[in-house]
Amino acid sequence: MSKCEQCIIRQFSSLKALNKEDLLKMAECKTSYTIKKGEPIFEEGDSLKGVFCIKDGVCKLSKLSSNGKDQIVKLVKPGELLGQRSMISDEVANLSAVALEDMEVCFIPKTEILGFFNENNTFSMNVMKTICGDLKESDDHMISMAQKSVKARLAESLIYLHETFGTNEDGSLHIQLSREELAGMIGTATESCIRLLSEFNKLEVIELDGKKITVKEVSKLKRIAE
Repeated sequence: MSKCEQCIIRQFSSLKALNKEDLLKMAECKTSYTIKKGEPIFEEGDSLKGVFCIKDGVCKLSKLSSNGKDQIVKLVKPGELLGQRSMISDEVANLSAVALEDMEVCFIPKTEILGFFNENNTFSMNVMKTICGDLKESDDHMISMAQKSVKARLAESLIYLHETFGTNEDGSLHIQLSREELAGMIGTATESCIRLLSEFNKLEVIELDGKKITVKEVSKLKRIAE
């Protein structure tokens, strides 16, 4: 049995539509490697030669603005694929992907993926649904940025980090973004983000301990986010 066939992670992505024969073919051509925290999987402007399957760890997708600020567009968790849109549109990467923690990633060549895309209707539909889902998420994020205050966006992001990625044994957020990264996620200056975190800490909805953030009152944060 191939490692791809044994991999539970594939059940959470478009790859779940592949049959045993497809998975055996993929196992023969894929490359698995480790990405260390802070290292890029790919960078904006790169010509991607395939897609990346996230087996373990979390990365950020971000875009560098004209003023040099790193705007985080999305956090990508295990089971998701990277590079599908660039592969289908045959364009260079529009975003950079950088590891937020040590990661295990599998790379599948473009020729193999396009073969599955052309021969397996369920797989191609799954890929398109994923891309549509990403576009919807992007629309929702844009609306939030335009209509919500920075304070509400910060509360919303802390809830997202808490509920999506969980906590460590001490209760702190598992994904520890720097203050600069958190500011980039909500589209504000680092100083404003630090000031709002301090305000949340005084309100006792979160607890700060160095770089660590612990969400204490989810319901209160949700009210702030509304």
